[in-house]
Amino acid sequence: MSQETGIFSVRRPRESPTQKDFVYMFQWLYHRIDPSYRFQKSIDQEVPPILAQLRYPFQKSITKSSLSAVGSANSWYIFLGLLHWMMQLAVMLDGYGANHYDDACADAGIDVSGDKIVFEFLSRAYRDWLSMDDDAADDDQDRVLAPHVEAMAQEFDASNAKYLNELKMLEAENGRLQKDIEVLEKSGSDVATLDRNFKIMEEDKVKFEEFDNRMNQKSEKYEARIQYLQEELDKVMQELKEADEERSSLQQAVDDQGISTADIDRMTTERERLQKGIEATSLRLEEAKKKVSEKEGEASRKLDDLERMVEKYNSIGYQIGLIPSTAPNAKGKNFELQVMANEGPNFSASQMGASSSGSPESDRLLADAVTGYQPAHMLNLDLRGQLKPSFLSLRKEISERRTVAMDEMMKHHDLLDGIKEAIEDKRGEVEALEHRVRAAEEEYEKTKETLAWANTNQITHTQKLASDTQIEKMEKELAKMRAGLTESVQLMEQREMNTNIEFEQLTLRANSLREELHTEIEKMLNDIIRFKVHIQKNLEDYEGFVSDEVEKELGGNDEVLDDTQDVEMS
Repeated sequence: MSQETGIFSVRRPRESPTQKDFVYMFQWLYHRIDPSYRFQKSIDQEVPPILAQLRYPFQKSITKSSLSAVGSANSWYIFLGLLHWMMQLAVMLDGYGANHYDDACADAGIDVSGDKIVFEFLSRAYRDWLSMDDDAADDDQDRVLAPHVEAMAQEFDASNAKYLNELKMLEAENGRLQKDIEVLEKSGSDVATLDRNFKIMEEDKVKFEEFDNRMNQKSEKYEARIQYLQEELDKVMQELKEADEERSSLQQAVDDQGISTADIDRMTTERERLQKGIEATSLRLEEAKKKVSEKEGEASRKLDDLERMVEKYNSIGYQIGLIPSTAPNAKGKNFELQVMANEGPNFSASQMGASSSGSPESDRLLADAVTGYQPAHMLNLDLRGQLKPSFLSLRKEISERRTVAMDEMMKHHDLLDGIKEAIEDKRGEVEALEHRVRAAEEEYEKTKETLAWANTNQITHTQKLASDTQIEKMEKELAKMRAGLTESVQLMEQREMNTNIEFEQLTLRANSLREELHTEIEKMLNDIIRFKVHIQKNLEDYEGFVSDEVEKELGGNDEVLDDTQDVEMS
């Protein structure tokens, strides 16, 4: 890297540069651009932000991975171009600092001398101001800055002196040229004036000839127009003559009928007024038809929504056992909703003449050929007066059934507790009987030993027989007690198991029934509320539409009456 006459050139070494060589070259070139910058991080972290700040056009081609292998054959040309670009940028900044571009600014009409003077003043004054102590007074600061202010004023005066001299020279040149113009105007030749006037007249002559040609063409066109208008005038006169003859005959007929001219004028005026009224009414009729078609479309959409809501209501009614009337929760009543509107057009039958006849079957939005449906006649059931009380009663009944089920469940629970207590008592009795059995067995063993001892001592045969009988009797009673105890324990255990199973089934059934009833009632109430709100909104919209149409009709009639009164008064 060498410096020759302010131009820097970077030459690739004979061998591939190392990472350290590139770092040194990059840092040296960037210090020529920004001398106060200090490199603190690694080169792969420092270079991308610096290139983004310098707005290097090929910044995206330089990545961190390529910065780790600068000397490779695949990436060296990229970094060589970067170093060359930074060298040119440094040369340009040096040229800018050495005022090499002032001539180009002057050629472009830009004066940079004032900016340079201000910049020099700020740099020198700021440097001296920084060298002062922090506790310096304002007078000391003014005293330090005064020489710089005075030097700046002298530089501005020197810069302005050049412009003042140029201004004086230009003013003198302007005065001289003004005198020359006055002399030339006073001593001008008459020949030049005549030549100028002749040229003007030649131009006027050409314009006049063009104007004359245009006037001749217009004259010919107007003559042909006059001839055509004359022929039309003759025809009109002939028609006027015929109209006069017809008028005379009509006047004679009118005179024979006894109608005056004033009556004829009045009838003519009335006919014109009526014709205007018919035209205005036709316009309003077209607007009304357009609005009616829009309202019909909206009403048709709302009718479709109503039918979908009714279908959803009926489907939910089938699910919860309200529909049909034979359902368990219907109690013989019909809760099925139906839209009481005409069916759509029958496409399977012939449609000839259907639009012209205007039958109710052809338009399902009309109850008859003229009027539409009333809101209360759209459904077969009264939602507020019939369905709502029924639903409330059903809700109350379901709540009572739930209460009864809960009571039965509590009774079964109490019964189960009683059965458990009885089982515990029976178990106590069983234990007592087992204790008695053990005591009887011990007594039997003692008796047996006694009998054995008696046999050894030659007890009488009668006592032995009695003892054997007593022993057999006690064995039978013991076997009977054991059988009854075993059977009673089995019955109690089986009853306990059945009672537990029944209690669990009742608990599960009660919980499922309660959840199902809560869910269905909530769904029914939500659907009914949404359906009611939807119906109310449709009714309000329809009432508003009817009131608007009535007001428009009344307003239109008032306008026709006002027009009639104005015409009669005129």
